[in-house]
Amino acid sequence: MMSQHPATWGQPTPANSSFNQFNTFPLPQTQRGQSSHAHHGPVGHTQQPLVTGTSVLGLKYDGGVMIAADNLASYGSLARFRDIQRLHPLGQHTLLGVAGDMSDFQWLKKELDALLREEDALALTDSHPSLSPKNIYELLSNLFYARRSKMNPVWNAVLVGGWDKVKKESFLAYVDLLGTTYTAPTLATGFGAHLAQPLLREAYEAKAGIDGNGPLLTKEEAEKVLEDCMKVLFYRDARSLNKYQIATITSEGVDISDSKSADTYWKFAEGLRGYGAQTQ
Repeated sequence: MMSQHPATWGQPTPANSSFNQFNTFPLPQTQRGQSSHAHHGPVGHTQQPLVTGTSVLGLKYDGGVMIAADNLASYGSLARFRDIQRLHPLGQHTLLGVAGDMSDFQWLKKELDALLREEDALALTDSHPSLSPKNIYELLSNLFYARRSKMNPVWNAVLVGGWDKVKKESFLAYVDLLGTTYTAPTLATGFGAHLAQPLLREAYEAKAGIDGNGPLLTKEEAEKVLEDCMKVLFYRDARSLNKYQIATITSEGVDISDSKSADTYWKFAEGLRGYGAQTQ
């Protein structure tokens, strides 16, 4: 067989070559009498995410929870995929907002959707209760901590938002790849924890108070705060995109908006030294 590699093109392929020149990965070595499926080698774990999503924001308001995330999945520093929905509904009253590795997010969606289908099937045969947002949060916290303990973490930071039908109250919680878990009325992942969280807390505490015993933000006020935060992230976070979705979770169910963009202003950049045409 002729070699197809650019450096050795046209030369005969060595008989003992273990390299597939078309698919560019090593072929498993087999000895006479062994099955071709017996592949010996180390187990590979993800050492660093490749395609990632950035900030997810969450906020409790009067009547439910809002979670926002942009539609960008970055390949390193390249804004590669610009139409990715990082808000995933689970059942009727729970939603995940996911940052981090998109392949782990796809795996997580598949596993959780399969679990929800199994739970729905059980609910048809007896009085099996449906999974509440807190149940899913505790499941994720155990899963993430177990995978972290095996040195094979799920490379995601997740906001779990929902409505508890039994307690008649909203729910918002955070889980990350280290198994870190907590709940709060305002949450953010990634750069949002540094840039947007102060704005979320300021708006929440301005109305509800530091102890949170006052009236909560209305739906319109909460949406305005999230839109302002997404605009700030677009200005300041190089891995963000001015195309985002906002999900609303209430007692009536989950509603995910169409992708939207914020109005931005860049005229101030003309007066900055080192940017654009300078007259001095």
